[in-house]
Amino acid sequence: MKIAYIGQKGIPASYGGVERHVEELGKRLTKNPENEVYIYCRKWYVEKSQKLKIKNQNLKQVFIPSVKTKHLDTITHVLFSTLHALTKDYDVIHYQGIGPTLLSFIPRIFKPKTRIIATYHCADYEHQKWGFFARTMLKLGEIACLTFPHEVIVVSQNMQHYLEKRYHKKVTFIPNGINYTEPDVKALFLDKFGLKKNSYFLTVGRLVRHKGIHYLIEAYQKLYPKVSKKDKKLVIVGDSAFTDDYVQELKALSYGNANIVFTGYQTGKILTELFSNAYLYIQPSESEGMALTVLEAISYGIPVLTSDIPANLEVTGKNSFNFENKNVLDLKKKLKYATFHERKIKKLGLEKQKEIVKQYHWDKIVRKTFKIYYHNNNKKPSEYSFGPSFELFSVNRI
Repeated sequence: MKIAYIGQKGIPASYGGVERHVEELGKRLTKNPENEVYIYCRKWYVEKSQKLKIKNQNLKQVFIPSVKTKHLDTITHVLFSTLHALTKDYDVIHYQGIGPTLLSFIPRIFKPKTRIIATYHCADYEHQKWGFFARTMLKLGEIACLTFPHEVIVVSQNMQHYLEKRYHKKVTFIPNGINYTEPDVKALFLDKFGLKKNSYFLTVGRLVRHKGIHYLIEAYQKLYPKVSKKDKKLVIVGDSAFTDDYVQELKALSYGNANIVFTGYQTGKILTELFSNAYLYIQPSESEGMALTVLEAISYGIPVLTSDIPANLEVTGKNSFNFENKNVLDLKKKLKYATFHERKIKKLGLEKQKEIVKQYHWDKIVRKTFKIYYHNNNKKPSEYSFGPSFELFSVNRI
């Protein structure tokens, strides 16, 4: 089976939940030598990953140009990728996100035998970085997503209920996934940022307003109004996503506090160390589809503190460690509690790790997705092998 992914920035994933989602699917699908996976990439993004080599011959990058601006980068890349896909004999074209799916009508018309799938990751038009025109187009993308593809996948049950109620169309819930990751507590790279094990709070993600990093910085500044070497540091991993003004705003909020550390984007061993040695992971987002970073943090066994939005509570549970969305004072209160109750929150992190890794492991996710691809095929998905079966607690890399 030949499967094409369109809409993501590319692989290897240096940042972005959609990119990691696609990479994990591609790696596992190609364990079956009968499958070929083609992932459409933007050259500028892969250069950020230092052009890491893809060793799997059945997992292929397809480089297509784009107009690299905030409003044109995605849509031009998707358009050119879709036109390129029309010249290929793909069995499945899988669009990622409601914006890219706006153009899914093209292969439905010109490649009627190709199965078109869409994954609805989140309601992108709710993100504050977009203006009126972009939000309008994204809302049209949502309508297209529920109109043109043969089948729609959603990554959270909350979104599934919303879409089925609004559009009266059945969609399939398949969540994001995680691996069990062996913690790396060697701390070989932490000195680079002036960090030590259990000495810092951590948050990871693109620096865009709906991620709520400004609430976290404000709460942290209230918790530690006077800078001290004894305080837990706040480590912010990520960078601009065409949001330079917001990044400058965050750095202005952090001005004068040397304990707030901006690391930029990090991947590989450095990111593994940052997760492994963190005291607490914080997810302050105003809105999400299903945050992969929360799942990743849990997979390391570290405790997490999240905003109480439905997407987060779907993963962590209603009785989990959370704070009221957008409430700086409540966030400060919960950070203070975490600081003085280490044993309780560490226990909570380890308990949640066992539960979440079993429920959300990528091997389960890829098998559910594969069934969607073979919906109208004579062979049952169970007849296809993905190579050696994976242990539940294993790390699978490209």
